Amino acid sequence: MPIGASSVDVSADEFRALFQRVSNWGRWGGRSERGALNNLTADGIVAAAALVRSGVTVSLGQPLNTSPRIDNPEPAVHRMTMLHDVDIGSGAVHFAKDYIGVDFHHEGHSHIDAFSHVAFDGALYDGVPASSVTSTGSVAGAIGLLADGLVGRGVVLDVPRLRGISWLEPGEHVFREDLEAMERSEGVRVSTGDILLIRTGHVRRLAELGPWDTGKAKAGLHPTTATFLAERGVAALGSDGNSDTAPSTTEGIGFPIHVLAINAMGIHLLDYLQFEDLVEHSEQAQRWEFLFVAAPLRIVGGTGSPVNPIAIF
Repeated sequence: MPIGASSVDVSADEFRALFQRVSNWGRWGGRSERGALNNLTADGIVAAAALVRSGVTVSLGQPLNTSPRIDNPEPAVHRMTMLHDVDIGSGAVHFAKDYIGVDFHHEGHSHIDAFSHVAFDGALYDGVPASSVTSTGSVAGAIGLLADGLVGRGVVLDVPRLRGISWLEPGEHVFREDLEAMERSEGVRVSTGDILLIRTGHVRRLAELGPWDTGKAKAGLHPTTATFLAERGVAALGSDGNSDTAPSTTEGIGFPIHVLAINAMGIHLLDYLQFEDLVEHSEQAQRWEFLFVAAPLRIVGGTGSPVNPIAIF
């Protein structure tokens, strides 16, 4: 059992009270549209850069997944569009080209969610009408907010490590008490402006046991962890799943963490990352904080982007 775990069920009324408790709507005045990115300051980025000591870089993204499986219902498309046997009139110089396409808001694709990705009760983050997202893209809350990248102090909390297991089983919740215990175990404290990464072992379980219907069953955060995110001033949140537990135990809400993080607090979510390489290096170096760098694609009006974040030690 998780440390200090209470009932996992959250009623509709309890959820709405939690939404109001953690909401950042209108909090930053004229800069409110940036959401929790307001917690990530230039001084914070400079301090994060000072964490670079060894120069070791670690990818947190999964390879582009082009194989259809039950855990990858919308595979990416990769095909060659030109090979070196095509004469384009450039003499001895020949080129190879390829095409990629991906409906990335799905299981198995490392991506980042923009604020326009989630509507709740007809509104996006900060009360922007959901109707502002049209067939041409997002008018507000698009991924363009991160045109200059997401750079700051990254902190990884490895929950299976705390429990002495390889992974959390599908349907298991991570509670606030788990996060606080991981801080003590790793000797770190999540602070204002951090990019918080929470490992459940989802990717390792897939690798060792094989695929299952991950959309219907995965480990994730309990909705009450939103108070931790709010009080610590987290700027962005990432997971090796999609941060939500499946099935949901919140009455009438299928993706409570998506609603609380993106819609209530204005926290960008990074979904389906991989932390196996990261935690191996963190164990060796006994360092759970690092410079985090991610550069989403500049998709005009986009609701998110594929992403390959990098941890720099």
